[in-house]
Amino acid sequence: MLLAASTGLRQSELFALKWGDIDFVQNTMNVTRSIVYGVVGPCKTESSQTPVPIHPTVLQTLGEWKQLCRYNKPDDWIFASRRHRGRKPIWGQAILRRYIRPVARRVGIEKRFGWHTFRHTYSTLLRSVGTEFKVMQELLRHSSLRSTLDVHTQAISPAKHAAQAAVPNLEFASEANCAAPGINAAKS
Repeated sequence: MLLAASTGLRQSELFALKWGDIDFVQNTMNVTRSIVYGVVGPCKTESSQTPVPIHPTVLQTLGEWKQLCRYNKPDDWIFASRRHRGRKPIWGQAILRRYIRPVARRVGIEKRFGWHTFRHTYSTLLRSVGTEFKVMQELLRHSSLRSTLDVHTQAISPAKHAAQAAVPNLEFASEANCAAPGINAAKS
């Protein structure tokens, strides 16, 4: 979950990661494959295959996970299935259903969510901290900026309130100017 929330990876990319994809020196990961319904294939787009920066805290957590993992060779899946003795990655929907959603319900999160929710949240948070649109596109590895803006980014509540308040402020300022002595309403 930490890796999904901090990188915006697609579910298919997240569970297709192998230890050899992580560069612990450069603080990056190479997203070179995806897995859909148990079938390993290429990434969604050519843009998807660019290196992804990893925050040092996330990288440290990955390093700790690697030490604990039974399957930690460069060609092993980062999220290897014990049931399949590491030959296949774990199924992401099973993780959501068995672990993440029950914990979310216990802490009061009732809204249904999936792996893509982490991607949408990542995009929205990038925008909320003022990230340039082109940088967002590259971090999300979209082939077009339209995907980044139309699908993944939502205005967050404070930004919505500020935008909404700006319009009435302009309107009320105009009314105040019109009512001021010596200003003719017909001029405005």
